[in-house]
Formats: sequence, structure tokens, C-alpha cells
Amino acid sequence: MCGIFAYTGKKGKDAGGILLNGLLSLEYRGYDSAGIYMPESGSVKTPGAVAELRKKIPKDFKGKSGIAHLRWATHGEPTAKNAHPHSDCGGEIWVVHNGIIENFKELKEKLSKAGHTFKSDSDTEVLAHLVEEKLSAQGGSASGRNFEKAALAALNEVRGTYGIALQYKKEPDRIIAARMGSPIVLGLGDGEHFIASDPSPILPHTRKVVFLEDGEVAVITPESHRIFRLDATKVKRKATEIDWSAEEAQKGGYEHFMLKEIMEGPEVVRNTLRGRLIEEKGLAKLGGLEGVTKQLEKVDRIIMVACGTASYAGMVGEYMLEEHARIPVEVEIGSEFRYRKAVINERTAVVGISQSGETLDTLEALREGKRHGALTLGIVNTVGSTIARETDAGVYNHAGPEISVASTKAFLSQMTALALLTIFLGRQRGMTQKEGKEIARELKALPEKIEKILEQRGAIEKLAKKYSKNRDFLYIGRKYNYAVAFEGAIKLKEISYIHAEGCGAGEMKHGPIAMIDEHFPTMAIATKDSVYEKMISNIHEIKARKGPVIAIATEGDKEIARLVDDVMYVPQTIEMLSPILNVVPLQLFAYYFAKEKGLNVDRPRNLAKSVTVE
Repeated sequence: MCGIFAYTGKKGKDAGGILLNGLLSLEYRGYDSAGIYMPESGSVKTPGAVAELRKKIPKDFKGKSGIAHLRWATHGEPTAKNAHPHSDCGGEIWVVHNGIIENFKELKEKLSKAGHTFKSDSDTEVLAHLVEEKLSAQGGSASGRNFEKAALAALNEVRGTYGIALQYKKEPDRIIAARMGSPIVLGLGDGEHFIASDPSPILPHTRKVVFLEDGEVAVITPESHRIFRLDATKVKRKATEIDWSAEEAQKGGYEHFMLKEIMEGPEVVRNTLRGRLIEEKGLAKLGGLEGVTKQLEKVDRIIMVACGTASYAGMVGEYMLEEHARIPVEVEIGSEFRYRKAVINERTAVVGISQSGETLDTLEALREGKRHGALTLGIVNTVGSTIARETDAGVYNHAGPEISVASTKAFLSQMTALALLTIFLGRQRGMTQKEGKEIARELKALPEKIEKILEQRGAIEKLAKKYSKNRDFLYIGRKYNYAVAFEGAIKLKEISYIHAEGCGAGEMKHGPIAMIDEHFPTMAIATKDSVYEKMISNIHEIKARKGPVIAIATEGDKEIARLVDDVMYVPQTIEMLSPILNVVPLQLFAYYFAKEKGLNVDRPRNLAKSVTVE
């Protein structure tokens, strides 16, 4: 989730200052690297965020138009050469981009054969060269070539997701934007126009905006804007008057980043899957593992190391991999693994799971694995992070920056990545094509099912208010949803500061049930799966002791509604993917519970987003 901003105007304003200030309001979208291009002054790019970029801008860096970018890295490490904007061979076509170009490798190969020279590792750079190629193909003199036609022709060859802004040095007043799966908004001013990833950098200048839809292209000049589709059909759309503050715009109109990030769940799962599922063959393509495929075939044991929420994703992955890929898996807390004398050899794979890629305990556990000859893999959300650099191979989440301390969307992406890893390794080890296709089909259906859960957030908010006076909660689950019980509990405790305890439902009789009374609610994850009947038995045990029960249940399960006090329903999916759906209502419940108590949901006390100390 990168941040893009573009400006063109004829008011004598300094475009450079406008663009830099706009980037500051987009920093929540990315902070790996930053860059700016203005036709009159050229480009400046640097690793780091806007403060670093500002230091590098020379005093004579002036202009009336330009494009700017903050990067959250996907392809290529966060270095100056990979920072946006990217240009063509002649430095005349410049582009900033949010998204992933899925067919960039084949486009790059074709363009390289045509004589184009690439300067970065980024997928984005192919866009600039592709527009250059289309301009060249028009023939005639350079002055007679049509930038808009070239851009449209290039975009029709691109597969993937993008929100882009394109600028041509020879037409400095004109900027082209396009959207496919990544948001783009136009800002309409008086003698000036804007393009951005969201309204936050536009609002200080104008509140009149137009939101592009997928498959649409826009052209702005200081005096005008036009919108058309990829087939060149004209689009007419009225402007919207925004009454949000800049901070509200960063949050997409949501009150907190945590809620925004929960609501991004469907998009996150799509982005984690994008370009990786080969549904018709029941396969998963994980480019980050291609270099170690032979080593993975020899692995006979996996150790997953992680901390907090990431460790619960690992616990879900343990069930996935053992049941469907037939590989023994252990999940270890990073802070404990370092002090064990674990039995590791060259047939062991140690997998570190970390949103930031910087979690010290997880990193040191991976280093310990490497010292013993293990293959080390990372599942991280941050390109260029220490874990990404030091492991032998890995899988990126593509979840975008997660601002709220309590992890929500990263957890969904971690479980989705582990499901892909299960297909990848399972097909190496005897998983049938039929089984692979079933998992792939159900993975593809998850975003729409998450959207159905999110539509219930009003009812979940009422439920959270109902229970907001309680000081204790028990969360129970079995098998795949054993880990979800722990994750649901940790979400509630870390943002609400109340006692919430996760427990395997079968272990409840070995201690936790002693706490149950009419003031001690239980959250029971009881969707229709192989352990459903056992969960129903556990619920009966709680009800016999007058304990209130809230159930996470499968749509259409009327029986459970007669047994428990309240129900949050989720759509049906295959058992191995049920945690990805079941955790969503628990995230919403925790959010609304903390909000009802008037707490700082995004910044809970005593906690940090990334733990880089022991």
C-alpha cells in the first residue's frame, strides 16, 4: 500500500512544496522510500520517508507540476534505485505506482529484447518503458506522438493491480492517472488539479473530489479533467464534496486505523493470493521459494517460530501443513526457542513469521536454526526487513502497512500465506490435484465471505456494548480454531485491558471451568467442522454452570442459537480455512468493546508495533 500524489497548476505555486507536504499526510501508507519528479527540475529519490527526501531536495528544485511517491516495498528492496518515480530509457516518461504488476517479468523480457535498459528491480519500471515503446511505435516525429494513446495502449497490456500517475516531460501540464484494484482520487481545484491515493493530501487545497473506479483512466491539466475507460469510452461523473479532516481521510473515514484495517481484510486476502493461485491445476506459485524448491523437497520437519499474534497464525499453519502436506510441524515462541537445545539438522526448515520482519526473538531463532544447518524461510510483510534479508527464501504477505498496534489484517494475510504454502508443499508430497483445486477454490472465495461478515459489524457493535461491563472472558476452540481462541483473547486484552483467556475447549475441564459463573462469559468458536459435536458438549458444560456463551457459528445453524445466549454467524468454508473467517467477528468484537470503554484503540498502553528488544 504505497502513497501517490500528483499536482498540476498555473497559480505560480511551488509544486515541490505542495507535493512534499502532501506526502507527509500519506506517510501512514508507506515509509520505505520516497521520491519526487518535476519536469522542470528532474527527480530526487531516497530510502526512508519524507524527512529524508526533504533533506536531499536542492534549493532550486522548482516547478508547476509533478508526481511524488511513498513506497511500501513489494518487488525489490527499499533502496534509492527502487524508489519511485521510475522512468523510461530517455528519462521522459515517469511513473508512480501502487499495486503489483503480475506480468512484469514477461513484459520486462519483451522490452529488454526490444533494447530497453532497466535500472531497478521494481515491477513498476516496466510501465514507463512500455509507454515509451508505445510512443515509439506511433512513428513520425516526436512532436506528433500522442502521450494519452500510448499510455492507454500500455495499460491494456498490463495485468495486476495498480493506482498510477504518469507524466511526460514534453507535456509537463498533463498528468495521466489510472486505477485497477488500487484507489485513485482526483482533486478539482481552481486552476489546479490533483491525483492521490486517498483524499488526505488533497483536502488542504480543495474538498471537491472524484473517485475513479476500476478500469478507468483520467487526464488532468491545470484547467480540466477527463475520465474514460480502458476501451476509450468516455465517463461522466459528478464531483463529491468531502467533509472529512485530513486525519479522517488517512483513515478512510473510519474512526480508527484498527477498524480501517479490519475492513481491508478482503483486499488483503486478495493481494496475498494475487498471482499465486493456479486454480485450474490446484497449484500455488510462490516465486520467493523457487530458488529453494529442491531443498524443500528434502525437508522432513518444519519448525515455525513467531511471537504473539504471528505465533497463532503459525499454530493454524501447523494443522494445515500436517493434515494436507503431511509434514511434521512444531510451533515455537521465538523468545523460548532461543534458549532450548533444539534438535535441528539440514532436513529441517525453520520458518519465521513476523509482520515487521524485525521481531528480535524471531530473528534470533532463525539465526539459531541457520547455525545448525537448517533451511530458513520468512513469512513477512516488509520487503527489505532483516528477516527478509537473512533468511534463505520466503513469502511476502503484501498486506500493506499496518498502523494500529493490534494486528488484524496481517494475521489474515499470514494464515492465507500459510494456506498457499500448504498447497505448494502438499503438491510436492502427494496432495491430489482434486484436493489442491478444492483448497484453491475456497481460498479464492474467502474475500467475498469476509465481506459478508463485515456487513454484520452493526450487530457486533451492539453485542460488544451488551458485554462491555464484563471484566473476564474465556475463549474456547478446538483443532484449527484452537489458535483462534488465543487470538480472540489477546485482541480483547491488549486493547481493552481486561482479563481474557484463550483455552483449548478440551482442556477447559482441567482448570478454566472453575472460573465460570453467571458473570464470566465464554466466546465459543463452534462452526460446523469435524469437532462441532465436541464443541456443543463443551457449551453444554458451561451453560450447566450458568455461564453466558457467545458463539461463532456457521450460517444456517439454528440449533446453536437455541443453546447459547448470542451468536455471530460466518459463511461456510472448508475446515482448514475456517480460522480466516472466524477471527474476523472476534476482531470486530474486540474493537467495539474497547471503543465502548473510550480507550485508545490504535495505541494501547505499554505495547509497541514492532518488538526489537528482548
